[in-house]
Amino acid sequence: MTNGKSILSTRQLTTVAILAAISAVLFLVEVPIVLFYKLDFSNLPVLLGTFALGPLPGTLILLLKSLLGLLHTTSQGVGELADFIMGFAMLLPAGLIYRHRKCRKDAMLGMIVGTICATLAGMLTNVYLLIPFYGAVYNLPVEQIITMGQAFVPAINSLWSFVALITGPFNLLKWVIISVLTILLYKPLSPILHGGRRHS
Repeated sequence: MTNGKSILSTRQLTTVAILAAISAVLFLVEVPIVLFYKLDFSNLPVLLGTFALGPLPGTLILLLKSLLGLLHTTSQGVGELADFIMGFAMLLPAGLIYRHRKCRKDAMLGMIVGTICATLAGMLTNVYLLIPFYGAVYNLPVEQIITMGQAFVPAINSLWSFVALITGPFNLLKWVIISVLTILLYKPLSPILHGGRRHS
């Protein structure tokens, strides 16, 4: 609270809640790409909300999406935590750069920087969080995961080369697609996201 007023207006809180609900639903819709990596579009509403309302509301959307995901998690919350880390690595630089000067050029620059950060975050969370967790749950030794990767990229010979040659490109593709969709959808949806006021 600041001077007796909420940081976010009632309309903004409502928008946050709606976008979080849409994100949570999209989190359930996955498209298999390679091995156990699946593409989902749950961070699209997060990014749209970040550009429309700012990094803080965007973080709230992401957090609510992750908390809703815990209601039906199959990973004891590990998958939701990793998704939050990657989503935050995308929205923070994208939102801060766009907030500095709200124009298409800065929006694209923000998403480029965010895509790089989120891709790196995806590689790190896979090495230190996701692969160890799922390896333990499904009794998949790292050596077996590396062998699975070699079927797609023969040059893979270690866990780090696995994430560099499979995880990294997958996450790069994922965030590029989400960024392109954000560019295409933001302006048409801007009046709704801003409560009737069109923004650039």
